[in-house]
Amino acid sequence: MMNDLPSPKTKTYWKENIRLILSLLGVWFLVSFGMAILFVDILDNIRFFGFKFGFWMAQQGSIYCFVILIFIYVYKINKLDDKYGVSEDQDESNADNIYYQKPRSGK
Repeated sequence: MMNDLPSPKTKTYWKENIRLILSLLGVWFLVSFGMAILFVDILDNIRFFGFKFGFWMAQQGSIYCFVILIFIYVYKINKLDDKYGVSEDQDESNADNIYYQKPRSGK
């Protein structure tokens, strides 16, 4: 029977991965719930592009923040994958290349 326990390297990778996800979820929560609901009255005292900042964050700013968070996640997870040698670019298997090869003639 094979050893099903993850290696220490795998545990460290997933610990860093989960830490990244939780930190980005924290920012997401702060922007969506905090700025758009909890602190909207305080933020409405600030004008941004002619609108109250709390209103603007609830309607537009949070969407921009979410898109930025996606790009941050992609950048950070690619660096993490490279660090632990699990990057998709470093994949040495050619399983996907089977579909792109020309069929051999049987003659």
